[in-house]
Amino acid sequence: MSIQISAAFDSGNIRVVAIEGDRVDLEIVQDHQSDFYQWFHFRVAGAAGRTLTLRILNASKSAYPFGWPGYKARWSADRQSWRMTDTDYADGVLTIRHTCQTAITWFAYFAPYSMERHHDLVSRIALAEGVTHRQLGVTLDGQPLDCLTLGEGPKQVWLYARQHPGESMAEWWMEGALEFLTDEDNAVARELRTRATFHCVPNMNPDGSLRGHLRTNAAGVNLNREWHTPTAERSPEVLAVRNAMDETGVDFAMDVHGDEAIPANFLAGFEGIPSWTDELGEKFYSFARRLAAHTPDFQTELGYDKSPPGKANLAMSTNQLAERFGAVSMTLEMPFKDHDANADPEFGWSPIRSKLLAHACLETLAGMIDEL
Repeated sequence: MSIQISAAFDSGNIRVVAIEGDRVDLEIVQDHQSDFYQWFHFRVAGAAGRTLTLRILNASKSAYPFGWPGYKARWSADRQSWRMTDTDYADGVLTIRHTCQTAITWFAYFAPYSMERHHDLVSRIALAEGVTHRQLGVTLDGQPLDCLTLGEGPKQVWLYARQHPGESMAEWWMEGALEFLTDEDNAVARELRTRATFHCVPNMNPDGSLRGHLRTNAAGVNLNREWHTPTAERSPEVLAVRNAMDETGVDFAMDVHGDEAIPANFLAGFEGIPSWTDELGEKFYSFARRLAAHTPDFQTELGYDKSPPGKANLAMSTNQLAERFGAVSMTLEMPFKDHDANADPEFGWSPIRSKLLAHACLETLAGMIDEL
């Protein structure tokens, strides 16, 4: 039987260059109207019992080629469990080697979070006691932009994920956060809901998610560079969410992402905003220290460089919200590789660990919510 490759599905992305025996040459497709690419998601049929060599030939021209060394692709037979497989990067080519044991095998940059699962999540959480669903707007492709609100406390907390659609671990994190917050048997969650009102946007970029993009929306726009002056023509997703934030105010905000290169979970703050104060900054640093003490799946040694005074990019959401509202605002980054300080050689960083990290973040927030 000949090998068949397909990416014609929700979040699919790959182009077949050539198939010669057990060797398959592939290319990742660029985001629409953009040079960004790195996310891949495809299925292989007709290869049961065969050891395949899958070569992504254009890996060196991807958005973050420095992220390939040390990375391992994910595979699944049932689209439920995603394990790592033998992967290496050399001479500009990412090579995935895998022995297929079933009729169909799926490969992805990270465990996908489909738009169907998104709609299931939103519908399920919207039915929970005390939850209000709002459609904040629509995307350029006409998809709904969902927000789930719960709690009755005075502190206004915004959690939003997947501005960059290929960073699917971000919506796994959001699933964990929403399940935590709606668990009536969870005393920490009950206490949090009395002290804060949570506004949760599980997916900021439905169009990019469905299209199989890495970083942009349907217009090829990086949403996390639009927060200073969002427009209905380029970035209606950001415009709708920022308008809703203006209505409520923001005391605490977490923007959830994935990082291609750093093998760790870490936070990025708002150093360099014009209104920076050491008092506000210490609240961010305190959250990071407490989270690191709370779970071995977080650390504070690795991360991004801090912006120098007055040089923060206010088009990025974390900086914009800290400047606009005086919020304790932060970006959470999770790895495509693994959290090396607490590594898992079979699954690497994974959906379940993303969800558990959300629990740890909210438990940490509960310990300092009154300090915001």
